[in-house]
Amino acid sequence: MSQYNQPLGGNDMPRFGGPATMMRLPAQEDARGLDACFVGIPMDIGTSNRPGTRMGPRQIRDESRMLRPYNMATGAAPFDSLQVADIGDVPINTFDLKKSVDIITNHYAGILSHGAVPLTLGGDHTLTWPILRAMRDRHGPVALVHVDAHADINEHMFGETVAHGCPFRRAWEDGCLLNDKVFQIGLRGTGYSPDDFDWGRQQGWTVVQAEEIWYTSLKPLMEKVRATVGDAPVYLSFDIDSLDPAFAPGTGTVEPGGLSTWQALEIVRGMAGLNLVGGDLVEVSPPYDPSGNTALIGANLLYEMLCLLPARP
Repeated sequence: MSQYNQPLGGNDMPRFGGPATMMRLPAQEDARGLDACFVGIPMDIGTSNRPGTRMGPRQIRDESRMLRPYNMATGAAPFDSLQVADIGDVPINTFDLKKSVDIITNHYAGILSHGAVPLTLGGDHTLTWPILRAMRDRHGPVALVHVDAHADINEHMFGETVAHGCPFRRAWEDGCLLNDKVFQIGLRGTGYSPDDFDWGRQQGWTVVQAEEIWYTSLKPLMEKVRATVGDAPVYLSFDIDSLDPAFAPGTGTVEPGGLSTWQALEIVRGMAGLNLVGGDLVEVSPPYDPSGNTALIGANLLYEMLCLLPARP
């Protein structure tokens, strides 16, 4: 019997049964003794359009029941060498976004104190800023791969500086980022001015708009990412609305002309060999996709993030 936790197999318990955890893994209260952990942040109080991402972690866990432990494409077998568990959800204050931001930072400081790599089930994109604060306190400023339809660098929204359209402006202000090692991939749609995308470029970030990568493999782009990031600690933030709504309609702020699922896989798999210190999959809003396919794609991308960890330097 393996010394490492294993997902509950489909031949031991039907896929529609068993524990309601990510990949039907064992659950535990904290990250003690873990190499990596799945953690949910059931939050949508930072959204500006359609709500529902508070239900995202639960549906991602539900759809993850179809995942198997061995990655047929990459050969990764994370459960052969990593101790992984689902440590539940962050107890946010659902009536106070600003208090929730501090709750998240403190919660992740605890996770990181055990040396575990957190993989987060969102939740709206506000949550990435407080996670990056905890990453900075643990690792120093980090490189960032941010996959999204939107830049999320607003100075404010409705006069508020804390919202799902602001996390990377706040992270920049807080000194969380290595500016020459920040990539934003998949940005598209309409805006208020060129600054919506150009502000990041002015900070030294690499901004890759969706139109630049239509009809193409992203392997060359990810070669550039790996060469630029090098051995720096890197965080991956993946907004499901980076995908075209034909693939992922279950999100709050959809934009046409997005990435495909195979491009999404190329991005995550293209980070193999980097020092990934954490990742998140955000903005899954189950009410807008009764099929569950948006959450299923999200669960698969989180698994692909986990598959990167055995090869970390």
